[in-house]
Amino acid sequence: MRFTELPFDSNEMIKGLRPWVECESPTHDAAALNRMMDLAAYELAALGADIERIPGRMGFGGSLRARLPHPDKGKPGILVSGHMDTVHPVGTLEKLPFRIEGNRAYGPGIQDMKGGNYVAVEALRQIIRAGLTTPLPVTVLFTPDEEVGTPSTRDLIEMEALRNRYVLVPEPAREDGGCVTGRYAIARFNLRTIGRPSHAGWALKDGRSAIAAMARKVLEIEAMTGEDCTFSVGIVRGGEWVNCVSSLCEGQVLSMAKRQADLDAGVERMLALNDDSGDVIIEVTRGVTRPVWEPDAGTLALYEVGRELAAEVGFEMSHASAGGGSDGNFTGALGIPTLDSIGVRGAGLHTLNEHILIDSLPERAKLCAGLFLRLS
Repeated sequence: MRFTELPFDSNEMIKGLRPWVECESPTHDAAALNRMMDLAAYELAALGADIERIPGRMGFGGSLRARLPHPDKGKPGILVSGHMDTVHPVGTLEKLPFRIEGNRAYGPGIQDMKGGNYVAVEALRQIIRAGLTTPLPVTVLFTPDEEVGTPSTRDLIEMEALRNRYVLVPEPAREDGGCVTGRYAIARFNLRTIGRPSHAGWALKDGRSAIAAMARKVLEIEAMTGEDCTFSVGIVRGGEWVNCVSSLCEGQVLSMAKRQADLDAGVERMLALNDDSGDVIIEVTRGVTRPVWEPDAGTLALYEVGRELAAEVGFEMSHASAGGGSDGNFTGALGIPTLDSIGVRGAGLHTLNEHILIDSLPERAKLCAGLFLRLS
């Protein structure tokens, strides 16, 4: 049986995906993430996989590693690397319930990236049901913290990738259905302004507002954005009482560049903002970083295999480097052939309009199955 003949059914796949979407799993809720890992562990165990639950750390949920049955199990093979955390807090289902409207299925995390993760598992399920054996052993690794830069599982992903020949990352497909063969470098920063408290009514002039200082700093930082490196302030929190001049305000910044040298220069500019010479102290510390992933010969050769398989499925698959980090940054930067964004088509990720195109489920499942059966 050819991989294009495997019986992927979009109606059955959407039924199977629904419980994953309705198991809300925001990054900062370890218990919720562990419940999601339970669902995935059961399905992979049913395929005969050796299941390993890896405890979480740094306050995050645990990870799931599943090694599929194979006569050469233990030898270098294919790693499927996916994250089960989403940006949507528990309760988002009330605003973004799982629902089907025509060819669209909606729900928190359905595009980024539970749909792609489910597709990879479904591809393995149909391969096993058909009695087929992949040329290489397959390992699935699901982790809990990609949406915040993978601070607790980067080394886990990298070490597992180094034990394999190829890495497949079922992040959402690009808008045209293409895949990603490189990603920009990304750095995160923590900001803090420390002011002088006072009563905002009768002693306003005695205070120095940390919030006001942060507001000025936000404008300064975002004005640093240029063609080579971007800066975006995504989180600001400060103050406790409206009748008090704020003494503390905190924020977070994301910086992105196409080249590592440009990101390194951006890091220097951010750290240069540290200042304790005035009435308000400015503190900037570096957070997690994703290295630039530039496509090399191995990744481009892997893409060519994927492109040929896509043509057999019936669509043209382009490729490009992309902004927006993924765990493919880590594996690609290590020089391991990595094919990213081979997951489902859709739109609205990270919003209350997040959805997938249902007819892309069998399309992408066939692509995954083809890669599992073709790579050697």
